[in-house]
Amino acid sequence: MNCWGILPAAGSGSRFGAEVPKQYLPVNGRPVISWSIETLLAAPLEALIVALGPGDTHWPALGWDGKPRIETCAGGAQRQQSVLNALAALQGRAGEDDWILVHDAVRPCVRAEDIARLIESTDSGGKDGGMLGWPVDNSLKRVASSMAVLDNVDRRECWNAVTPQMFRHGVLLAALRQAEEEGVSHTDESAAVMAAGGSVLMVSCAKDNIKITHEPDLALAGFILERQRENSP
Repeated sequence: MNCWGILPAAGSGSRFGAEVPKQYLPVNGRPVISWSIETLLAAPLEALIVALGPGDTHWPALGWDGKPRIETCAGGAQRQQSVLNALAALQGRAGEDDWILVHDAVRPCVRAEDIARLIESTDSGGKDGGMLGWPVDNSLKRVASSMAVLDNVDRRECWNAVTPQMFRHGVLLAALRQAEEEGVSHTDESAAVMAAGGSVLMVSCAKDNIKITHEPDLALAGFILERQRENSP
């Protein structure tokens, strides 16, 4: 089984409101993206392709260039285009049935054991791909633009979807190309694969696999990473 990693890191972090893109902000003394890379490299990846934004001046200072299994490519304006560009960088190396593991650069708290479970479960699951997540445990409401609550949503079949997400190379490439041709921008790879008729397995993971979206998330990520360190064997 060959498995390749893709880390879209071209986002500007406009919602975060900082001058520095959020993937480069420090958490416990290290940039967010470095935590993500280190955990991904613990998996049996042939290479990890990091898709960078145009004129990225922060990446070179991290010291990852030239490290084994680390490669970069130009990212796109949207996540979907960044993943397509990374897949293009694997042309001629990744086979149709190889696995592609895509992770958010701003999910630094992902656990190595959850990535290992995703790879093992998806490889033996008989689906086109798999993804990490956990069951929704809050009441769900559908809300109008006026903020009026319209109705309740049955949470029993609802899960929070996170990353990494993992798909056959040929399946993912075809799904993203189809989305581009149709002018559709999917929020994650599983949506694109399912829209193209593919099947996806949900794999349970720890609920501390948070995404850095707003400023308080940095402090929370720091706390989680410290607790993970304290509880590691």
